[in-house]
Amino acid sequence: MNPYPNVKALTFDLFGTILDLGGSLIPYIAKFLQQKGSSVDPAHFWAQWRARQRIEQYQDTILMLGHSGYQEVARRGFVYTLGLNNVAATPDEVVEFMQAWQQLSPFPEVVSALERLTSRYKLVILSNGEPDFLAHLAQNRVQWAFDQIFSVNTVGAFKPHPGVYRRAAQSLNLEVGECLMVSANSFDVMGARACGYRAAFVNRYKLPYEDSVYQPDVTVADFTGLADALL
Repeated sequence: MNPYPNVKALTFDLFGTILDLGGSLIPYIAKFLQQKGSSVDPAHFWAQWRARQRIEQYQDTILMLGHSGYQEVARRGFVYTLGLNNVAATPDEVVEFMQAWQQLSPFPEVVSALERLTSRYKLVILSNGEPDFLAHLAQNRVQWAFDQIFSVNTVGAFKPHPGVYRRAAQSLNLEVGECLMVSANSFDVMGARACGYRAAFVNRYKLPYEDSVYQPDVTVADFTGLADALL
């Protein structure tokens, strides 16, 4: 029996939900820090960078000076984290390192779960990334033909700006309640729920959820659990 009979589309966060950011980037970080003679733990550096990247995204949206794009705010976060750890790098070295983002890999169970879910739902990427970047990652890294790829560039603001979720539903010709957001980022689940989406929290990182009335409809550990819960 379908637990969500009104849901017609699953909208997936990409970074950290489908793609394993830490697993993909930490080896590159380790090599970079080693070359710089830094003793900073690569996993700790990544945690700092990821936290700073989110601040950069929020600042970018709040300041309203023009949408910078995902890769640019990630670069700014990297530069900040280098400074936080007293690691010197030239602008060219930073640009070269950022190419590591082109090599992101999905979590191992993702594709098999998508194969199950596609029998019932339209599968859509709803991501903070730029359109060309998302197309590359979907085709060459995830290697899955999604029904649609929706970039926040269409709205000009990062998630969880409400316009992102509303515009994505509109682009699918669906009511917001006919969409279910799938994300490992709790702020993303909360943002979608606040706009009327159903939502699944893929708690890959065993983190607490937001202190909010907008709770996920279902919480799972990975995409295998997601498919089990939605089919």
